[in-house]
Amino acid sequence: MKAIVLKEQGGVENFTFESVTVPAIKDDEVLIKVKAVSINPADAIVRENKSVSWIFGEESPLILGWDVSGQIVQIGAKVTDMQIGDDVFGVLKHPYIGRTYAEYVAAPNSQLAIKPKNSTYEEAAAASLAALTALQPINKVGIKKNDRVFITAAGGGVGHFAVQFAKYFGAHVIALASGSKKDFLMNLGADEFIDYQLGPFENIMKKDIDLAIEAVKKDGHIMRSMEIVKPGGSLISLWSNITQEENLKAKSLYINAFYNMVSFNGQDMKFVAKLLEEGKLVPHIAKVFSWRDIAKAHFEIEKGHTQGKIVIVMD
Repeated sequence: MKAIVLKEQGGVENFTFESVTVPAIKDDEVLIKVKAVSINPADAIVRENKSVSWIFGEESPLILGWDVSGQIVQIGAKVTDMQIGDDVFGVLKHPYIGRTYAEYVAAPNSQLAIKPKNSTYEEAAAASLAALTALQPINKVGIKKNDRVFITAAGGGVGHFAVQFAKYFGAHVIALASGSKKDFLMNLGADEFIDYQLGPFENIMKKDIDLAIEAVKKDGHIMRSMEIVKPGGSLISLWSNITQEENLKAKSLYINAFYNMVSFNGQDMKFVAKLLEEGKLVPHIAKVFSWRDIAKAHFEIEKGHTQGKIVIVMD
């Protein structure tokens, strides 16, 4: 099969296009013919940084990717809830690598959901890791009707899903992004919009936020978001662990602040599939690249200003 292989971790020049062996499946796995994958900021981080080489485990060659959408072409002996020909999507093996940058991928059926018929392969791939990154910590905290939820980087891959999930659970959503994303976010259901380019948001907002979803990878941003969370409220960091300094400030403000690492979860994927089918979750795809343009896709995600998601099609 064809695959996008990393010669070694580093720059995009280390991507090669090779013929490798089709993976063998275990009894609880299915073999998927890949139709589309999505690119996440974490893909570029893992590609570049040897400090996280543990993510690859003992697998060789090095093949990136967690998100996948495609069609089942083979099933393991113990798989009873899926069959050959089913269209599926999911997040594979995170935080370890799912090896989805390939023509075929072996996937535990417990980590997949059936792709809704009204979703394209590209849309399903887009609504995988980024969607779970938003959904899972929200599930931990819970959202009550009319809770005031503040979402930073709201126009990005994770942020635009967080807006939609928060609205689904009945929240009043305040979205923070650049002014160019205002119409996009209001159309997704945001109740209020703040342009971070016009000045510090913490200087114009009341301290009345029940939940802050912090998706900006920038020193000091978590501390700033804490300023507007009311006592008893929560702050979710989607990028990094809460530092000792941040933890001390959270305690002084009587805020529950925590980091959540996304993990594969078939039940969560089925919930995402349900919302996709009902039209209550709409992935926004900024750009679609051919697999041969994987370097361009990584350059695009590294800019840090993507509106929605970037998708690769295995054409």
